[in-house]
Amino acid sequence: MTEPLILAHGIGGRADLPVPLWIAVYGGALAVLISFLALTALWSEPKLTGSAAGRPLPGWLAWACDASTTRAALRALGLALFGLALAAAWLGPNDPAENPAPTWMYVWFWVMLAPLSALLGPVWRLLNPLRTLTALMSRVGLGRHELPDTIGYWPAVMSLLAFLWLELVNDNAGVPRVVAVFITGYAVAHLAAGAMYGERWFDRGDGFEAYSTLLGHLSPLGRRDDGRLAVRNPLNSLASLTPAPGLVAVIAVLLGSTGFDGLTRTLWWKDMVASYGTGSRTAYLLLGTAGLLAAIGFVLVSYTAATRSSQTYAPDLAGIEGRFAHSLLPIVLGYTVAHYFSFAVFQGQMGWLLATDPFGLGWDLLGTAGARIDYTVVSPQAIAWVQVGAIITGHVLGVVSAHDRAVAVFPGEHRNRGQYGLLAVMVAYTIGGITLIVGG
Repeated sequence: MTEPLILAHGIGGRADLPVPLWIAVYGGALAVLISFLALTALWSEPKLTGSAAGRPLPGWLAWACDASTTRAALRALGLALFGLALAAAWLGPNDPAENPAPTWMYVWFWVMLAPLSALLGPVWRLLNPLRTLTALMSRVGLGRHELPDTIGYWPAVMSLLAFLWLELVNDNAGVPRVVAVFITGYAVAHLAAGAMYGERWFDRGDGFEAYSTLLGHLSPLGRRDDGRLAVRNPLNSLASLTPAPGLVAVIAVLLGSTGFDGLTRTLWWKDMVASYGTGSRTAYLLLGTAGLLAAIGFVLVSYTAATRSSQTYAPDLAGIEGRFAHSLLPIVLGYTVAHYFSFAVFQGQMGWLLATDPFGLGWDLLGTAGARIDYTVVSPQAIAWVQVGAIITGHVLGVVSAHDRAVAVFPGEHRNRGQYGLLAVMVAYTIGGITLIVGG
């Protein structure tokens, strides 16, 4: 007997935290403030050197990572996994309790992409089956148009919005055929773009690859300016992120969507849905869509207002929003871990349990037929501590990254004042994030 896909990503609430919620909230806000005060006293010059930093990997290891055989094997693996997931979604049972495809997409792929990218770098670039198929198309002369630099991350913004709307708003998100339609439509759209622009399209056009690459800037592994693979301080990798059109928007989509995910589990949201969204499916979807866009808009407006308030202290500094956008990526990662940790631990087990019979033919390939999710592998208290710790750690790293950039771009007498607006927003994000996730 298996269990259905549960699209409720946070398990563990106020009662699960061994300390009162107000202590967690005040503790988180104080951690951010104390970090800022320590930085102003001890960090007066920029220390992060971006992609110039790093200790090269041993020659044999760098060779193994860059070998054509390794890259070909990873591309083949990506194609095989893509084909299996698509086949299971289309041909397997149309019941999420029996079909592994929804769990594979929402948990094994989407949730695990963040920590894997933060640990190993932009892994999806190496595995992306759509990039591989585009590379094959380029051999017959496709993909030769120039991709305008002004496009930036905007296609990735739209790609991520489509996926997140499906995951967080659509009440049929867990239905295997719905997953199949999304994967197929997404693939067709990006392969068409790849046929026009080539593999360059996926750097910033594919939402999943852009997401993986952005969080890959938090990895201790990276490529130096001289092209060598190296191990370095993840904050140096973060400082190497280059601003581009749409960068702030794509980060706002990632951060705002996790905030909306937490909001949907509050009593206030549930009461509102019960009052206005239960009369018809259209009303329900409109309410969810409005909530998702409002959450993203809040992040976009608050961050933009905070950074532009600092323009007073550096009036000649152009594109100030993009210059500090990298400081939000640790917060994105912290929120992602906080929201999806329990979802990955518990629902992730279903991806393995259901893989024993992916097409509903009565197979038991892995010997897990009839097994159930083990909810005792992690305690509610541990989940709550991971949630709070991830949010606080993400914000503290964000403050460090923002401070290093501030001392580099603001005049000496305004180095601290130029950060007040962004600091206030980060404190607000910390309080809101802990409240929504732990107290929701």
